[in-house]
Amino acid sequence: MGRSNLTNMYMSTFCLEISMLIQAGITVRNGILMMLDDEHDSTRHKINKENKHYNNKIILQNIHDNLENGSPLSNAMRNGGYFPIYMTNIIEIGEKTGRLPQALKALSEHYERRERLLISIRNATLYPAILLALMMAVVLILIVQVLPIFYDVFGRMGTQMSPFAMQLMQFGAWLGGASVTIVLILCIIFAVAFLVWATPKIQENVIRLFRNKWGGSGIVGRVASFQFVSSMALAISSGLDIEEAIILSASLNSSSQVLNNKYEKCMFLIRTGSNLANALREAEIISARDGRMLLIGDQSGMADSAMAEIARRNDQSIQDEISNIVSKIEPTLVIITSAIVGIILLSVMLPLMGIMTSIG
Repeated sequence: MGRSNLTNMYMSTFCLEISMLIQAGITVRNGILMMLDDEHDSTRHKINKENKHYNNKIILQNIHDNLENGSPLSNAMRNGGYFPIYMTNIIEIGEKTGRLPQALKALSEHYERRERLLISIRNATLYPAILLALMMAVVLILIVQVLPIFYDVFGRMGTQMSPFAMQLMQFGAWLGGASVTIVLILCIIFAVAFLVWATPKIQENVIRLFRNKWGGSGIVGRVASFQFVSSMALAISSGLDIEEAIILSASLNSSSQVLNNKYEKCMFLIRTGSNLANALREAEIISARDGRMLLIGDQSGMADSAMAEIARRNDQSIQDEISNIVSKIEPTLVIITSAIVGIILLSVMLPLMGIMTSIG
């Protein structure tokens, strides 16, 4: 299977624990057995392949049974169908090159970075969305509920509200009359969103459509480049050669035609004699500064360390960029909504204050 619904943090913790056990001189089979004996977590994971749910203990038991039958760790994880192919391929490479602990540790760091990125993106979209919904609710209450009260007050005084306030109240009356239609439309939108969320195939098609349109530019493109670099660092540190590392990383992060063109250009440059740093830089996957760092690392025999450092820096840069965007969106929403509320209130309060002053 290509994908699973195991969380990034679960896979990161799993790889880190196995790596530590191997470095402590414990065999993989005994290590899995120790983890199985200590497992009390009832967290259930949905596996897309059969649309069933499994808890952590069942996953570890399946791996242990495969190890007992003589399978290496990569095959034991692959046979259960719980883990993504990319992960099991990297582990298999680590087994063949004798660098399994390093591959597992690199996998742990890779999935930890992906989890941090997902959390940042989730926070960047969730908080502004909630804030926007609350602000819209305040404005709607003012238009639909409060303005009619002021309209009655002005009517008893023998005058009218300002033209702007009257237009807002008429808009509020239209919203009230169309409330059934609006609620129906919102229910349809919610049903479609739930269908997309609950159906992995539809969800993948929607994500693919979004990535094909916007996946190669802006912050989305930078996120994709970061994930490619992170995958490259992981593949190189596991003992894979450059061409195989590019192919494996591209297959994992192929999300738009723009990105595919970059990967193809990078591969073409490598095959025509260019070094990795120049190929990645000319394909616009990494910046010129990162290219210099990778070039130095390649010349000193530390390409894997340089690539890992580039991935770490790109991760931090994207985190900072997302935080910066959120820090601008929230006050902007507050300012805009406060201005709208202020204008609505002033449109009725100023004429009312004029009337009260004339009466006094």
